[in-house]
Amino acid sequence: MTAVPNDSLNGSIACSVICGNPIIDNPLIPETPDEQDALDADGKTEIFICIFDQHKARFELFTLRKDFAVICYEHPLNERIRTLLRLEDLFKRIDFFSAKDSPMQHHASLMTLFEALEITTRADIKSDLLQELERQKQFLEGMRKNPNISETALENVLENIQSTFRSMLEISGKVGEHLRDNEWLMTIKQRSSIPGGVCEFDLPSYHYWLSLDPALRRKDFNEWLAPLLPIRNAFGIVLYLLRSSGKTMQCIAQHGIFQQPSSEYMAHMLRVSVNEDFPCVPEISANKYALNIRFIPSQSGQRIKVYEKDVAFELTFCNL
Repeated sequence: MTAVPNDSLNGSIACSVICGNPIIDNPLIPETPDEQDALDADGKTEIFICIFDQHKARFELFTLRKDFAVICYEHPLNERIRTLLRLEDLFKRIDFFSAKDSPMQHHASLMTLFEALEITTRADIKSDLLQELERQKQFLEGMRKNPNISETALENVLENIQSTFRSMLEISGKVGEHLRDNEWLMTIKQRSSIPGGVCEFDLPSYHYWLSLDPALRRKDFNEWLAPLLPIRNAFGIVLYLLRSSGKTMQCIAQHGIFQQPSSEYMAHMLRVSVNEDFPCVPEISANKYALNIRFIPSQSGQRIKVYEKDVAFELTFCNL
């Protein structure tokens, strides 16, 4: 659900009033069958939101829509989560391009693999993930007797953590060492740092590899990626648990700006979900004093320009 500005006043329902930034409490979002019946034939209903702006109250009408597409923006609040999100993004691209057949797509996949290798080289990713898996295991073990927790789901997560932890321990040396020991790959990696440095006259052996049958190239990718599978599983579990822990509230950015004191939130990552109908993107900054979100027009050439209208969005605080 989200709230979208609307000038019509028909079929509206009341909304609670909160000083400062307006917040639509989750109970107001239709979730039960009875509440869903309140939606009109077009799958939407309307709510009034009272906004206090410099001690003056103003009312805005927003439309709650049941079927809409949202864009989710994730913002890490520490370097560890930032590294995991970058690795997740890189491996998604590796999977996407390596599954294709063309030489250029496999070239893109290999260049992305080199980027992932750079991250795992700089960060002590192995020890960090082992510590986090152990911490999550201890926490989840304490929830076995919780009647609100599905025992089957809990056992599945604990089993995944256990098997991934064992696989991580079996990794000898640094993560990605098998790639760094491959002279042919490291030659390509070195040349790729030069603009246009992987032309066929620079690396004829690489040109030959790109000319091979796609199935043979994919076989090589599988061999290069297999030793990295425990790392992928580990950060996948951590990010899954992080996202599952999220506490969501519906918010309004007044004239494109939302602020909240740091005392009101505790999180390792923020998720901002915005209806794609809004032609703007969030610019997020957070420190020990406050959380600031301002929405910038998506097509604006002026970075400092703020979207002038109110923006309804979902804000989720994720904490491990």
